[in-house]
Amino acid sequence: MPAHINRRTLLAASVATLAAPAIGRAQTVKELSFYYPIAVGGPLPAVIDGYCQEFEKQTGIAAKPVYAGDYSSTLIKALTAIKGGSGPQLAVLLAAEMHSLQDQDILVSLDEIGLDADAKKWLDGFYPAFMANSHADGKTWSVPFQRSTAVQYYNKAAFAEVGLDPEKYPRTWAELTAAAVKLTKKDASGRVTRWGIKLASDLGNAQWTFGALANQVHQVLMNEAGTEAYFNQPKAIEAMAFWQSLAFELKVTPQGESAWPSLSPDFLEGNAAIIQHTTGNLTNLRANAKFPFGIAGLPGKDEPRTVVGGGNLYFFKSASPAERQAALRLARFLSEPDRAADWSIKTGYIATSPAAYETPALKKYVADFPPADVARGFLPVAVGELSTFENQRVYAALTNQIQSCLSGKITPAQAMANVQVEADRILKPYKKT
Repeated sequence: MPAHINRRTLLAASVATLAAPAIGRAQTVKELSFYYPIAVGGPLPAVIDGYCQEFEKQTGIAAKPVYAGDYSSTLIKALTAIKGGSGPQLAVLLAAEMHSLQDQDILVSLDEIGLDADAKKWLDGFYPAFMANSHADGKTWSVPFQRSTAVQYYNKAAFAEVGLDPEKYPRTWAELTAAAVKLTKKDASGRVTRWGIKLASDLGNAQWTFGALANQVHQVLMNEAGTEAYFNQPKAIEAMAFWQSLAFELKVTPQGESAWPSLSPDFLEGNAAIIQHTTGNLTNLRANAKFPFGIAGLPGKDEPRTVVGGGNLYFFKSASPAERQAALRLARFLSEPDRAADWSIKTGYIATSPAAYETPALKKYVADFPPADVARGFLPVAVGELSTFENQRVYAALTNQIQSCLSGKITPAQAMANVQVEADRILKPYKKT
């Protein structure tokens, strides 16, 4: 984006590019309800409130954010409100929920709302990796908003303490395990006081961890239609075996369940040298870490590979035509390059378009704080998050087997065979004959 284009110019242009009849309809809407999940640390509500206030000043439409808890809670509350006739017009929900939300018959596609040539150009401006969970049946069902890749945060002081180069992070599984062994500390009684690495294996997060591991051995976990899952495959078993080996053979990560909410505190308190987390946690860790830390792409079996995650903006068919147009207008407002850049700076999430990285603000931020641009470099080797129909049921089945495996109750092969049987049963009604 040319440097001479400022935010006021962008805002004016975004209004002008919407078709006049659509604007007329949108202007009859006085208020939008906007459900938003609070899933990571940081002052996110204040940032969202500020954007909504800016939107109202520009358009006269009051966007009322409803902070509904984590992604799962937000999904449940949005579904309840919609079915009760008081639902939101749009919400930020997991990008991977697209097929399940379709099955609920509550979504309206952007194609049905109406996309003129400029709106189609706007959609083409997002990073392709972030659109991986947006398309089905030849239509676009959501817009990237707070998006991330899985990354690993590491304690540079701990690296230096054990003789590892703090500026050279592992790129392969072999290098990662060798580092994790050195980083794991025990007291005189043999009790672990610092784990080499911690990965989330709790419900709602285990599938994200596993999806990244599967991609690291080039295993695709589902088809694009969301009607098939591929767990009982040699490479999927290999991914699960690697995860289990960290706990049982190498003893560099805890056995059993490691919960997502505990990872950041463990890292900040020095109880874990490496954690696998979201880019959306970067600003929080930067503000609270008392030691130098780094951010790196996930090592793969042979080379780094990762998985995208985070939330998209979805639009609901219960909204009137005018409300749908207003909701689309809000989505375009939130994803303008300057605002996407501001969002990335304030939260750590990856800005969703290349244009955002050409803005003066984000250019300066990245120059002053290079770790903020690390994750973006791994988008070309990222895949979409596991996404099928009945997504939550498939996630639960997968998580149960992962946790049994990490507790030593079953082998990786048994875990993957078990979840394949359950996934096939769950998805059978959705397969086209």
